[in-house]
Amino acid sequence: MSIQQIQQKMEMLKLNHTLPMLSELLEEATKQKSSALDFFEKVLTMEVEAREESRIANQLKISGLPKGMYLDNFDFLFQPSVDKSRIDNLSTCDFIRLHENVLFFGPPGVGKTHLAVGLAVKAIYMGYSVIYYTVEELLLQLKKRSDIPVAKQRGRAYVKNALVVLDELGYQVLDRNETHLFFQFISARYMKGSTIITTNRSVKDWVNIFSNDHMATTADSKTLRISHISTSLYIFLSNA
Repeated sequence: MSIQQIQQKMEMLKLNHTLPMLSELLEEATKQKSSALDFFEKVLTMEVEAREESRIANQLKISGLPKGMYLDNFDFLFQPSVDKSRIDNLSTCDFIRLHENVLFFGPPGVGKTHLAVGLAVKAIYMGYSVIYYTVEELLLQLKKRSDIPVAKQRGRAYVKNALVVLDELGYQVLDRNETHLFFQFISARYMKGSTIITTNRSVKDWVNIFSNDHMATTADSKTLRISHISTSLYIFLSNA
């Protein structure tokens, strides 16, 4: 079999990364007197690694996550109120596998978004699908399709992704329609996907965010309630 025939078969198998390098790899294998098995293993390893790098880059782009925020560059010395061991535990992404939520609560500028995004980046590296919204961005998306219950919008990113990062809850007061749409979103994801929420207000003050709707913020789990969030992993960050 000629090298051209091998290249044709590689093209059919979409081994696109190693295809243009085949001659070079064969020459190297000949010089090193590599076995056929070693050569084959090297080609496959290079292809798998290249595909994984491509997947991660593509997922990071699609996710809309802010750039430059990783767990590795979060300054835990600057933010001593954060229990690093707890973040390390979250970074295993078991909470996504278990369809749990994470709530980061604290005043502006303490690192809530950084930690949320850092966990989301980690999730992408571990193979989970991720999408990022500010609350304002999410509401714009929900309003466009308000005639369809959110639970039935299964193809939409805010429903289908394994992890949704929802940033900046509490910076604007939601009217009754927005409150209704928001809790449809929470209910649609309940026990089906994970959500990380950053907020500057504690859960007990959320009634002031959601148009003073006490019914929407009660703990009745039979309807669209905050219990879907408040029973989640709750992390407080402070300026101290």
